[in-house]
Amino acid sequence: MTTAAHSPVPSVKLLINGEFVESATQQWRDVVNPATQQVLARAPFATPAEVEAAVAAAKKAFVTWRRTPIGARARIFLKYQQLIRENMRELAAILTAEQGKTLPDAEGDIFRGLEVVEHAANIGNLQMGELANNVAGGVDTYTLLQPIGVCAGITPFNFPAMIPLWMFPMAIACGNTFVLKPSEQDPMVTMRLVELALQAGVPAGVLNVVHGGEDVVNAICDHADIKAISFVGSTKVGTHVYHRATLAGKRVQCMMGAKNHAVILPDANKEQTINSLVGATFGAAGQRCMAVSVAVLVGEARNWIPELVATAKTLKVNAGTEPGTDVGPVISCAAYDRVNTLIERGVADGAKLELDGRKPNVPGFEQGNFIAPTIFSGVKPGMSVYEQEIFGPVLCLAEADSLQQAIEMINANPNGNGTAIFTQSGAAARKFQEEIDVGQVGINVPIPVPVPLFSFTGSRASKLGDLGPYGKQVISFYTQTKTITQRWFDDSTLAVGVNTTIALK
Repeated sequence: MTTAAHSPVPSVKLLINGEFVESATQQWRDVVNPATQQVLARAPFATPAEVEAAVAAAKKAFVTWRRTPIGARARIFLKYQQLIRENMRELAAILTAEQGKTLPDAEGDIFRGLEVVEHAANIGNLQMGELANNVAGGVDTYTLLQPIGVCAGITPFNFPAMIPLWMFPMAIACGNTFVLKPSEQDPMVTMRLVELALQAGVPAGVLNVVHGGEDVVNAICDHADIKAISFVGSTKVGTHVYHRATLAGKRVQCMMGAKNHAVILPDANKEQTINSLVGATFGAAGQRCMAVSVAVLVGEARNWIPELVATAKTLKVNAGTEPGTDVGPVISCAAYDRVNTLIERGVADGAKLELDGRKPNVPGFEQGNFIAPTIFSGVKPGMSVYEQEIFGPVLCLAEADSLQQAIEMINANPNGNGTAIFTQSGAAARKFQEEIDVGQVGINVPIPVPVPLFSFTGSRASKLGDLGPYGKQVISFYTQTKTITQRWFDDSTLAVGVNTTIALK
């Protein structure tokens, strides 16, 4: 972090009440291209007064936005999805420059967020209450799903397009206003998406953006005018956010760390399974909360290791802008050092390094944070590479004698974000889906992130809060259910006298 008041690179702006504002802070962080170490911009750590102004703008805008007809809200997101599609290449280029993932993967990042924007455009069919007619003599009961007020989102570096788009479109479509805090490591594509949202018609104050670190996060957790917080990121920070914000009386949903296992049964289609594993593990340099980081080889599937290593060796490591790249750099020098340290610990703990991806040769990008695909075999619970979320291109291979043993291993792990099984047995797949204690389950699908018609459903240590982002659950998260019981009388209604019981008659 720097404190310079002037820099030759552009500064990332705040968005407050519809205006892009230069921060008055003295604390800045460089936004760095992880493939080249080029400084692309500098991101401010917003001052307390700037956070206060953003929340105040959202609170003021809520008064009128909540009364905006639902069709008018929906049309904004119809326009917004069109603008995202029209600017897809530009958005992907920005994302790749600051985050490092390949251009095709960057487009995938944006597209998965775009799906949620499209879902938000369907808010007229989603934000509907219920009616029961004549529940007692002339009495009807119905519910209203009303917006709750100012909401906030705190997003991570690994999906700087998708995860912000998980949050503010659904919140705003429900009639709330929003304060977004993107990752300070790669906020540029998020800000471009915000510009497009304003262009689509989101009114001033309905969407606001502040940048920063722990102080800004704490300010969001503590602010009395913020009613709900959505968070995606590390377990450490997510646990802090959940406890601090819930103590302040807020609704909170936190999607956090993971250790995703894929179970490989020997009857699985070998080529399809190996290709799926390699793609799910090493795509985005392993920096996905739903990446496969552990493969549990059951029985004779342990003989597939040579072919798995051979396939991983075919992946091309290079800058995300280069054609044909499969694996780009990790996000920062700190992440690079952490992943390399964990690889060293894996060796020290006794795991067998089947493929060593440290210090690959990447001509023209020698300063990049590159780690090539790395594979350990003989990994067991208790080893550092098994217990910690590596968040890099590292695959741990464990072994089990049976499907039951594999299920017990996964259920003993504290995390429950995602898991998968590869098999041609319907009976085995059914046993797995019924007995596994993990939120998202794939059957011959390595990264089972649900489409927006459904909700993201991580569990156990991977999630705090009972409602997931996007899908049907998030409508409940971003609205308050109001139940109304009514009776109308006319002149023909017979007087029923005084009723001192609780029953309706």
